[in-house]
Amino acid sequence: MSVPNAQDLVVLLAVAQSGRFTTAADALGLNHTTVSRRIEALEKALGGRVVSRGSGGWELTDLGRRAADAAADVAEAVARLGNDDGALAGVVRMSATDGFSAFVAAPAFARLRADNPRLSIEIITATRRASQTRTGLDFEVVVGEPQVHRAEAERLGSYVLGLYASREYLAAHGTPGTLGEAMDHQLVYFIDSMLQVDSLDAPRRLLPTMRDALGSTNVFVHVEATRAGAGLGLLPCFMADRHADLVRLLPAEVAEELDYWLVVRTDALRRPAVAAVVDALRHATAAMETQLLGRR
Repeated sequence: MSVPNAQDLVVLLAVAQSGRFTTAADALGLNHTTVSRRIEALEKALGGRVVSRGSGGWELTDLGRRAADAAADVAEAVARLGNDDGALAGVVRMSATDGFSAFVAAPAFARLRADNPRLSIEIITATRRASQTRTGLDFEVVVGEPQVHRAEAERLGSYVLGLYASREYLAAHGTPGTLGEAMDHQLVYFIDSMLQVDSLDAPRRLLPTMRDALGSTNVFVHVEATRAGAGLGLLPCFMADRHADLVRLLPAEVAEELDYWLVVRTDALRRPAVAAVVDALRHATAAMETQLLGRR
């Protein structure tokens, strides 16, 4: 093993963040061939593979992950050189569900950046299981307890799904007073065949015979479709309760409590910027407990 070229490490970091040579090349102002050559040179210097091709693009090997973490540490240290005030700097990238990203993460990060303007945060929205590779991510927030390797999983808090309808819909179709009456209506929720998260599939057991009226992979579509009268929506209370035109139905019978979990590698938490962002999420989730649990 020889000392790797610093530019090769920068290229690896860009590939780790995107999972693609072409995207990394565009970000660095290089061409695809140069990126490929830099990765080959790095592998020669380190004496092993740093990336392998996966279903979602290029993924870091164990050796590549160590090299990318070292590169991230160097990049963050360089960013701090010009910070006489000691403020956080660098880029932190996370993945989380749509609703959590918009109403918990984004406001928390805005507050954090007010005191740390050199800190950049990227949020990728996705409703999926925790990744086993976390290529290009510093951490994830997922629904349901994850089974992960080489990472720490921490429960952040809970939220509740409730059954909702618009006032206009209820005026036109009647208000169901029992679960049996609710199942005569149609449901707005996730697309069953595309849902990857077992915990989000569980609430369907409460309404087993409801036919789907409109399905989407995006919870904001669920909310707006319910407001438009497409059917009864199974919605996060902290999102639905923001709208005066939505009425919660059968709260004693339909109140599915689900957990948000944080998944992060221990080595990523050693970066001050990542640790600060994670801590901001912990505080923001705790502060929103009343809304998350639908206790207006």
